[in-house]
Amino acid sequence: MDTTTARPGSVTADSVVRHSALEDILGIVTGTFTVSLGLFLLKASGAVTGGTAGLALLLSYAGGIPFSVLFFAVNIPFFALAVWKKGWDFTLRTMLAVALVSGLSYLHPLALGGLTLDPLYAALGGNLLAGVGLLILFRHKASLGGFNILALILQERLGWRAGYVQMALDTTVVLAAFTVVDPASVLLSAIGAVLLNLVLALNHRPGRYLGT
Repeated sequence: MDTTTARPGSVTADSVVRHSALEDILGIVTGTFTVSLGLFLLKASGAVTGGTAGLALLLSYAGGIPFSVLFFAVNIPFFALAVWKKGWDFTLRTMLAVALVSGLSYLHPLALGGLTLDPLYAALGGNLLAGVGLLILFRHKASLGGFNILALILQERLGWRAGYVQMALDTTVVLAAFTVVDPASVLLSAIGAVLLNLVLALNHRPGRYLGT
């Protein structure tokens, strides 16, 4: 006889309610819209962030190539890693999310026009929105590729919190901004990137969220 008992109010594997297909679709759309809006605020103020999104922003500042093209291109090598370690379901969701963020990057300038933003507001607000959007994507078995994939794999395999892993990886990208962006903007970008990853570290922890 199984004598295992669960604590009152605890959530067990048997009691987890899976996300429906509609919930996953709406979650991915909501997450990508939120991330893309955050990236729009960053780009409008000349700030950057970490990950492949930050790398794409840096390259767009330096070379004049549209962010949408660069963002999808820099993620291509990571899709193979996703297939290998996470499977096709996660990879296809991630490819869809990357494509949606790339496409939505054209929407916000059309809807909002040119904005003059306080740099501190843009750095903090943009990264906060990006962090919340990533959290939504993670909880619907998707990501934005790149460092997200590495962070999630290390969290699942080694128990390292995805937010802290990504924070360490993002440091390299933010430091690289010194070659393109003025030091004051780099400092604000670094503060914003820490905020983004704190959102993930405090809210996306092993065992805390069991929705699938």
